[in-house]
Amino acid sequence: MKIILDAFGGDNAPLAVLQGAADAVAKADVEILLAGDETKIRQCAADHNIALDGMEILQADDVMDMHDEPNEILKSKSNTSLAVGLKALADGQGDAFVSAGSTGAVLFGATFIVKRIKGIKRPALAPVMPTTKAPYLLIDCGANVSVRPEMLQQFALLGSAYMEKVMGVQNPRVGLLNNGAEDSKGGDMLVETYALLKETKNIHFIGNVEARDVPTGACDVLVTDGFSGNIVLKLTEGVAMSFMGMFKKVLTKNIKTKIAAMLIMPEMKQLKKSLDYSEYGGAPLLGIAKPVIKAHGSSNAKAITIAILQAKTFVENQLIETIKDRLKA
Repeated sequence: MKIILDAFGGDNAPLAVLQGAADAVAKADVEILLAGDETKIRQCAADHNIALDGMEILQADDVMDMHDEPNEILKSKSNTSLAVGLKALADGQGDAFVSAGSTGAVLFGATFIVKRIKGIKRPALAPVMPTTKAPYLLIDCGANVSVRPEMLQQFALLGSAYMEKVMGVQNPRVGLLNNGAEDSKGGDMLVETYALLKETKNIHFIGNVEARDVPTGACDVLVTDGFSGNIVLKLTEGVAMSFMGMFKKVLTKNIKTKIAAMLIMPEMKQLKKSLDYSEYGGAPLLGIAKPVIKAHGSSNAKAITIAILQAKTFVENQLIETIKDRLKA
């Protein structure tokens, strides 16, 4: 299996990308196609003693900056590592694509270069998020600020298929983010969506889910618009960081708490890991005709490795084919 990797996407590229790619090649049966400037890639690898075994390089002279307008990927930025990598995916040079680059550019490029699955109205970004129980999929987390009920219905189908085929959750519970559990809650759009999801085949719809119940594992797939989803994403991340910071202050307050901290250090590391959504890989861009994974912009080598392995699982479990079948139904 060949995974196409944007070698210059993200805050820590290309070093973290090359380190993550090398680790993925060592851990799994994957080949890597690196999109980027070959001279810079080889220089970085040589400077940091990174073997490029199992990797090919696809020349791209330019880089997509975070401040570039996403639609420039089809114009002045068509020779960036991001654009060249997406074109390679569209042309069948690889099985999946991973980038930690600009979210807007990845979304725009995937939509107009790789294209959507036939029948999908809008692709959606869908990160897997931690809870006190099992992780859940948040769909959408920022790609679509304005939505219609039929779009949310498709998000439910996409998210349910992903959790089943990639995360191994049988009959995943699908919830609709709302300000109350009753079917009459929310505006007209949410009321109409509720009725639509209730009649949708191939999903296990459990009704409305309030935000306070999300962290305790109320559902396996949380369906919402991109605006609300992005708030949930950023708030979860902020609360986790704040909690860990406050807990650290308590444990370093005096000699007694420092001793306690030493005794529970393994458990603290496990807690920190469980609160980090990057442990589950990047956010899949669901609804695109081929597998595309958007890794976090600040991804380190470990996060890149996880995203590559996630892309491999995406392909192996034939998620795109499953989605097509369920859309027909």
